[in-house]
Amino acid sequence: MSPNQASTSAHAMLAVFASNGIDRVFLVPGESYLGILDALSDFPQIDVLTCRHESGAGFMACADGRLTRLPGIVMVSRGPGATNAAIAVHTAQQDAVPLILVIGQIPKADLRRQAFQEIDYQQMFGSIAKWVVEVTAPDQLAEAAFKALRIATTGTPGPVVLVVPEDIQQQPVTQRNWQLPAPVARLPAPDALAEIHALLCRAERPLIIAGGALDSSAGRFSLLALAERFQVPVAVSFRQHDLFPNRHDLFVGDLGLANPKDQIAAFDSSDLILAIGTRLGDITTQGYTFPRLPKPAQTLVHVYPDDRAVGLHFVADFGIVADPAPFAAALAAIDGAVVVPQRRAWVSRLRSLHQRIAAWPAPRALVDDGLPFVEVVARLEASLPADAIVCLDAGTFAAPVYRHLPFAYPQRLMAPLSGAMGYGTPAAIASQLRSTGQRVVCLVGDGGFMMTGNEMIVAVDRQLPILFILSNNQSYGSIRVHQERQYPGRHVGTSLTNPDFVGIARAFGIQAERVGTADQIDAALARGLAARQPYFIEVMSSLSASFPVSSLPVTISPV
Repeated sequence: MSPNQASTSAHAMLAVFASNGIDRVFLVPGESYLGILDALSDFPQIDVLTCRHESGAGFMACADGRLTRLPGIVMVSRGPGATNAAIAVHTAQQDAVPLILVIGQIPKADLRRQAFQEIDYQQMFGSIAKWVVEVTAPDQLAEAAFKALRIATTGTPGPVVLVVPEDIQQQPVTQRNWQLPAPVARLPAPDALAEIHALLCRAERPLIIAGGALDSSAGRFSLLALAERFQVPVAVSFRQHDLFPNRHDLFVGDLGLANPKDQIAAFDSSDLILAIGTRLGDITTQGYTFPRLPKPAQTLVHVYPDDRAVGLHFVADFGIVADPAPFAAALAAIDGAVVVPQRRAWVSRLRSLHQRIAAWPAPRALVDDGLPFVEVVARLEASLPADAIVCLDAGTFAAPVYRHLPFAYPQRLMAPLSGAMGYGTPAAIASQLRSTGQRVVCLVGDGGFMMTGNEMIVAVDRQLPILFILSNNQSYGSIRVHQERQYPGRHVGTSLTNPDFVGIARAFGIQAERVGTADQIDAALARGLAARQPYFIEVMSSLSASFPVSSLPVTISPV
């Protein structure tokens, strides 16, 4: 901060952010937080990323929060700005990522008078944010920011909404340099660990369900160590594919939206479930049917750092409120692991089943209405860098990634657990900014791209070498699939008239090309991955090829 600059309440808030590792904010400017914008001029260590829509800014902050495990910061104006940013609050809550939404508010004197663009944000966000605070005095702003950092990152990470009236942003206040202490790992008592160790040694058919609270280098390392020590198969929770190496003999798949019944039946025949780092939400538990609600047939060990999540739906035999990475590491370090002979047949059964499910389908180079997008994803696997970050939007085009594309850390999968369209392009921007040495590949549909694709101008401005691959099937494909299943032949509202996407990308200053046949895929991917600037590929995709069968014809034999 310049020595000639007054130390204001806005400076105090930003100083708290900067002291706790916040080095980037995403924003759409607004007149209701001009005081904060002005104060940002005095914090050159904070990168200010100006976005074109609040939803894009919010998605970038969500992705940044997931990668850094610090709150992503998004700043917006009151009323329209805040409502546009609401999708980020929902996504952060669903995805359990730390986020702070800073909203400029009407003057304090006008609060609750139904003034221009006034919203009561406690009522608006109270059911999805971990905390909503409206600061009413300048000297409270730094304290509120400090508390917001703590709440957003502890327990189940999530969103906090910090509302700052425009007339309390520029008053002189005492500057603070508060720093959050490093978290202290919580572990169960030694006797509980010993009991769980004994269960693991005796179980014939144990299964680990690994969730997003293990999304760290330490979490992945300890998960792998635990699985290998006891030879326990690992299934990852919804859209957490990069937690465990997918080619490992102990990886047995993910719990997502389209698991075959035979696979779930096999999982359900387990005799011990270690649910580590997962909230056991409705998708991971297949609509709360696996394990069985409320008392599972299996012995259930549920480990999560938030006491509200442990036992919320399923009664656990061991409900452990603890940090999952140290828990897994401590369990793996106990001497005397014994693997019962039946364990090998159990692992082989689940692994074989997963391999048949994940096998790439027979190539279909072209169907009547375009190129099956699975062919693009299959070719991408062969050339995907070992440390690539794959950012997905929501849509049918993503299904081949979830089912067939194997991940191994440091490869990352950045996909919205909330299922929000429009996430892909902003997430790619945030990921490339945060991971400059890694190649980011963004896969997005024509529907999702038109929601936030304008944010790719940042890739041009910052010269980010992102490869954008757009699937153009002229439809809201996921909804069309549901329509066809429930109301065959009746497709109101899901057809799209699209612009020239290659022309749009080129107008942004991005190299772009169009792929319409299988023989064009490899060369296009090679050019895109070799580019040192943003590159855009439009794929003329088949809609009919997006219609999957309801389940795979997979059979399993008993152990």
